[in-house]
Amino acid sequence: MNSLGLSKRPQDTRVVVAMSGGVDSSVTAAVLREEGYDVVGITLQLYDHGLALQKPGACCAGQDIYDARQVADRIGIPHYVLDYEGRFSQDVMDDFADSYLRGETPIPCVRCNQRVKFRDLLNTARDLGADALATGHYVRRIAGPQGAELHRAVDPAKDQSYFLFATTREQLEFLRFPLGGLTKPETRALAERHGLEVAAKPDSQDICFVPNGNYADVVAKLRPGSVEPGDIVHVDGRVLGRHKGVVHYTVGQRKGLGIGGIRGQEEEALYVVRLEPARRRVVVGPRRDLARSLVMVRDVNWLGPDLAEGDGIEVSVKLRSAQPAAAAIWRAGPDGSARVELQEPQHGIAPGQACVVYLGDRVLGGGWISGTAGGVDAGAGVSETAA
Repeated sequence: MNSLGLSKRPQDTRVVVAMSGGVDSSVTAAVLREEGYDVVGITLQLYDHGLALQKPGACCAGQDIYDARQVADRIGIPHYVLDYEGRFSQDVMDDFADSYLRGETPIPCVRCNQRVKFRDLLNTARDLGADALATGHYVRRIAGPQGAELHRAVDPAKDQSYFLFATTREQLEFLRFPLGGLTKPETRALAERHGLEVAAKPDSQDICFVPNGNYADVVAKLRPGSVEPGDIVHVDGRVLGRHKGVVHYTVGQRKGLGIGGIRGQEEEALYVVRLEPARRRVVVGPRRDLARSLVMVRDVNWLGPDLAEGDGIEVSVKLRSAQPAAAAIWRAGPDGSARVELQEPQHGIAPGQACVVYLGDRVLGGGWISGTAGGVDAGAGVSETAA
């Protein structure tokens, strides 16, 4: 059994490495090459080179393709650039725009992993005769009694398991994540030891295809004429101002509303409570109106023990990538849905984000938030975007 858990000698094991041009995937390729594996590097061109070159620090950009090629030459492996621009545009960018227009807050990185890297690229790796596809993600794949399991990375500051919840059981059997047991400083030290020029390269930030972080402009470009102005309305019905399009807002947002607080005995800060895209309304209110105790989830990918409809399991869930996990009961529903009953109400739960389920460090799966209900007051209703 080799270090990747395969019953072959490393030199007889072909591994395709998804090389984005960053330090993580570069170290993944270098370490596997050093261990003697037959490594093939593949970089995906996902969007227009001209746009890519305008945004330093983005993954899969023109400079990154060059960097990946330089690393491949340095460590002595073949390297290929595949044009996935059409697939990425349809499966990730179009979905991104349409989600915002529905009043959701999408996560295109999850869609990219789900629909491009772990579907199309994985199939390409198989076509090349690979035994595994390796990436530079900080997550662990552990062999369990029922097959491969997905676990958090050792370094909680770099853990990317939230973004990989949609990885299927079949995909997980073929995938490998060599960096899951390392910290970022350890990865950079390995890059220096291998003489990789990307050792000090900054991590990619924001969304790769959004120049300057202005996602609303991208939505307007992809869906001309669809970003329309409307009213900003208090939960009590008062019209407080105007907005330039619901795509500029997300549930839980406080800054940038342009309406100030509500003056009474004291000024009360306002937050986006819900979006009503059909009525072109942004509904705001005090923080207490954000509290929700029930989350509805659709398109579930389940990696845990079998659950019949209605069965529940005590878990912890992450409702945004940067938020701590919350205790909950996950209850399986019909047709790939689920209900999440939170032990304590949570604030700022946005439809379109992912609800990812954990049992300790193990990822049991997750799905897309379609709606919320409940709250501090029994009168808190289901959000408009609920399924």
